[in-house]
Amino acid sequence: MRPRIATLDFTRGIAIFGILLLNISSFGLPKAAYLNPAYAGLPSLTDAWTWAVVDVLAQGKFLMMFAMLFGAGLQLLLPRGKAWIQSRLSLLLMCGAIHAIFFWDGDILLSYGLIGLVFWRLVRDAKSSQTLWRTGVLLYLAGVGILLLLGLISSPKPDSFWLPGYAELQYEQFWRLKGGMEAINNRLDMLSSSLISVAVQYGWELGGAMLIGASLMRSGWLKGQFASRHYLQVAVIVLPLSLLIQIPAIIFQWQDAWDYRWSGFYLQAPREIGALLQAVAYLALCYGLWPWLMKQRWVAGISQVGRMALSNYLLQTLVCTFFFNHLGFYQHFNRLQLIALVPAVWLINLAVTLLWLRFFRQGPMEWLWRQLTAKASGVAEDAVK
Repeated sequence: MRPRIATLDFTRGIAIFGILLLNISSFGLPKAAYLNPAYAGLPSLTDAWTWAVVDVLAQGKFLMMFAMLFGAGLQLLLPRGKAWIQSRLSLLLMCGAIHAIFFWDGDILLSYGLIGLVFWRLVRDAKSSQTLWRTGVLLYLAGVGILLLLGLISSPKPDSFWLPGYAELQYEQFWRLKGGMEAINNRLDMLSSSLISVAVQYGWELGGAMLIGASLMRSGWLKGQFASRHYLQVAVIVLPLSLLIQIPAIIFQWQDAWDYRWSGFYLQAPREIGALLQAVAYLALCYGLWPWLMKQRWVAGISQVGRMALSNYLLQTLVCTFFFNHLGFYQHFNRLQLIALVPAVWLINLAVTLLWLRFFRQGPMEWLWRQLTAKASGVAEDAVK
């Protein structure tokens, strides 16, 4: 196996932890709550402030951060060849489909596998890191442009995803708590809608972020080959810029009472642009502070979580669906209380990871993924370095 890049493991761990800050509302509240804090009427001041803080610091940022790291991984996989990469991504797609249908409707693995299968050839065929960067930025901006276009052609009347009725909220609670075929059928419906969104708009952004990550890996930026001062300068410039773009949009959404067309489309655009910039800034901070971070004991724990990123992502689903659906705590907490539960799930991630890696070299899902990839691609496991 190739030597691991310590900073990549750490940033993957940060991304896995950060994604839960977004997903916790999807586990504990109706699906409409993910983007619209006014899904059931104007929110309380506590809910509104919690939404605003999470929106500016986390919403979309860690997903884009993880997408860039995923693209960086595609760049690292190129020496293993076409069969290995396609088998690996196809298996990830299958894993995502199982996860989305039988466990949780907020899955991202299927989208990553699908977009990875489409875009990995662009990574392979790009002549330089600059080409990858320019293509990635153009694709990402195309996705933002399509989002604005959808706002122009959409009906001004909000759909049930943005503003569900009382009966729809009650039914969603019913099937989430009941489970079984009722839940599977509803998750299948949401999966079809999600795939349409990926094909029409979100996939452009996701693919663009992956190409940007591959560019940063090929240039050596994500290998930590630049000076710490350079990374910190990037963070100091890019982080305030991303906040400057996003905060006015958040204020306008609040003042406009989260109007469907504005908050659902037009004012998503500043968030999407800011999310990419902020993800780069977060990565730059991790790399710039790495000489200090690497000496901290807690950093080693987060790096171990990053080594088991796939296993820990799925573990979060198991823990949260058990707590909210099987134990019946769905819709029992407001947004701030849900955020307060997140560190408990992080601790479970950390405890399981440290225990597992005491006895095994890889996470359980990472090991299975690797073994199945070797069998599917026809590449012997001991030939993979």
